[in-house]
Amino acid sequence: MSKLAINTAQNVNLDYKLIGLGERAVAFLIDGIILLTYITVMENLVALSDIFNADSWTQRGVLGLLILPAFFYSLICHITLGGRTIGKLILKIKVVKVDGSPTEWYNLMVRWMLRIIDIWLFFSSIGVISILLSEKKQRVGDAAAGTIVISTMKKHKITSTILEDITDDYTPKFNNVTLLTDKDVQIVKEAFTLSRRNNDTKTLNILKEKVCSTLQIETTMNDREFIDTILKDYNYYTQNM
Repeated sequence: MSKLAINTAQNVNLDYKLIGLGERAVAFLIDGIILLTYITVMENLVALSDIFNADSWTQRGVLGLLILPAFFYSLICHITLGGRTIGKLILKIKVVKVDGSPTEWYNLMVRWMLRIIDIWLFFSSIGVISILLSEKKQRVGDAAAGTIVISTMKKHKITSTILEDITDDYTPKFNNVTLLTDKDVQIVKEAFTLSRRNNDTKTLNILKEKVCSTLQIETTMNDREFIDTILKDYNYYTQNM
């Protein structure tokens, strides 16, 4: 079992790619086709069924109940499919929090409610403009919910593993680093990489304190130097054991 639990680094995709307007529009189109197909099938079923031959108002009422789930399609899919609709699933993209961690239901609720501004008002111009102008390619709903849309396609790089480039003459500084497990080091490296990318000094400091506490280390190294040394030391000892 892992000894470390750095909340800011759990379930983070370090190699994520922000998704802009094009792929989001294609996913929206796929979802639209699915919804249109569902509504058409329900209309035909009601029209052909002998049960609803009473009067037009009854047929409309029943049809309204049958197509009601279509209204909540986006919200239901995003919650049950982990930040994805069927369209997003096909294109291998998903909605996550800005730090890369999985969304909560309330993030998705806020995002869904603001579709009325992003998509349904002014022919989607507000959503399109906000995505194009946003540094993180967020529509208004994303900005309010604290979410982004990323690619889920896997990238195999050394930065996504616990491996570090160390020289043959490298001299380790902390010999008790082997008390950590591979899973611990993976969490440390994910948090370290993400913190450097976002210039997040607070998370770096929390990370250093957590590692020092776990290994019972006292050091005057700065946060970045210390974590980099821990990663290199771990690689040195595990590769030479």
